Amino acid sequence: MMRIGLFLGTNLAVLFILNLIISVLGLNQPGTSWLPLLIMAGIVGMAGSFMSLIMSKSMAKRSAGALVIDTPANDSEQWLVDTVYSQSQQAGIGQPEVAIFDSPAPNAFATGANKNSALVAVSTGLLNTMDKDEVEAVLGHEVSHVANGDMVTLSLIQGVVNTFVIVFSQIISTLVDRRRGSGYSASGYGYGRGIGYRVTYMATQLVLGFLATLVVRWFSRWREYRADAGSAKLAGRDKMIKALQRLQQLQRPAQLPAHMQALGINGGLLGVAGLKKLTMTHPPLEERIAALRRAE
Repeated sequence: MMRIGLFLGTNLAVLFILNLIISVLGLNQPGTSWLPLLIMAGIVGMAGSFMSLIMSKSMAKRSAGALVIDTPANDSEQWLVDTVYSQSQQAGIGQPEVAIFDSPAPNAFATGANKNSALVAVSTGLLNTMDKDEVEAVLGHEVSHVANGDMVTLSLIQGVVNTFVIVFSQIISTLVDRRRGSGYSASGYGYGRGIGYRVTYMATQLVLGFLATLVVRWFSRWREYRADAGSAKLAGRDKMIKALQRLQQLQRPAQLPAHMQALGINGGLLGVAGLKKLTMTHPPLEERIAALRRAE
């Protein structure tokens, strides 16, 4: 319920700010109403993120083919469950479900709408290529994601930027094309607008959508540093550094479904820079290792 309240509260705050911007720009002309657009933008921008969050755990299981360990079948599975249970107690959260998915690439992810009912999954490739200390560090990283509420925060940010993109595209297009009046027309979305409005609207959707993606990706990278630091507390700094170094040595690209790349332990790219780096969901491994060493 707290998370639902956070979503609703954030949405209302965003709509209030956007309405204030419209008033400051003088777009609230007689005979026009921006309220329908604001409501529509809030619903479209936030509802999709909210539904994705609610369904994240079941979707992740299906997409990755993750099999939850209900009853450990061997010592390795028992160790996984016990380790996650111990770390979740240390982090002050409910025990997540523990799952394994079949992939040759060493990877892991955590997801879920509730930090007391989350999912932590590791790949067969990770279990086959890392020792117990390294796997423990990776599990600590994922448990830290859950404890930090990163899935909820990422969904909120995505919903907020979606709403801003929708409304600002309309505002900019209206300012460009004032020949047919300004503001959102209650007669229908986009009716009575000139070619300047239509061209500007498409262009601003592309540009603002790209800028919004950079904001979301920046947060995604920042939360990786936080989860690394969390793992350093739960499993040990040396173990986390060792796990990241192992990923460096393997240099295999992440093999999670495209829509789940931000959830994995490894973004799969090394030595990138410039614009490509700004669009990454994960910081380069060498920068994550350097951050952990600086914190020693």
